[in-house]
Amino acid sequence: MFYGQFEHTIDKKGRLIVPSKFRESIKEHYVEKFYITTGLDKCLFMFTEEEWSRQESKFKAVPFTKSDGRRFNRMYFAGASDVECDKQGRILIPKYLKDYADIKRDVVIIGVSNRIEIWSKEKWVAYYELSKSSYEEIAEKLVEPEG
Repeated sequence: MFYGQFEHTIDKKGRLIVPSKFRESIKEHYVEKFYITTGLDKCLFMFTEEEWSRQESKFKAVPFTKSDGRRFNRMYFAGASDVECDKQGRILIPKYLKDYADIKRDVVIIGVSNRIEIWSKEKWVAYYELSKSSYEEIAEKLVEPEG
């Protein structure tokens, strides 16, 4: 549903414009609300309401008797906030989430199929540089050959 990479800036009021390509998909799928939370690798994860429900079901199944499960669920759900696009296609990112992801002004928004990730530009550039050399090696480990 969400694909591509886009550079944007956060305005003085903390609003971020959702890329127009994503807004087209949002209209097409009748998305009204998103959930944004602390992601992995110091980025933010943003899910449609439908996808958030799927994620929530998975994580609710993690036994709360396991300390790692409790710790992850606390961080993941305590960091969550619901957001809606305004008429100009902007969302307001809460300060605590911007702080978590070290987002000041310049961001990179990437589509990762069922979610949107929001990165500080500096963090994304560093992550991308570190990861691009191992892309093929990772593919060999994760992707099963056809046939």
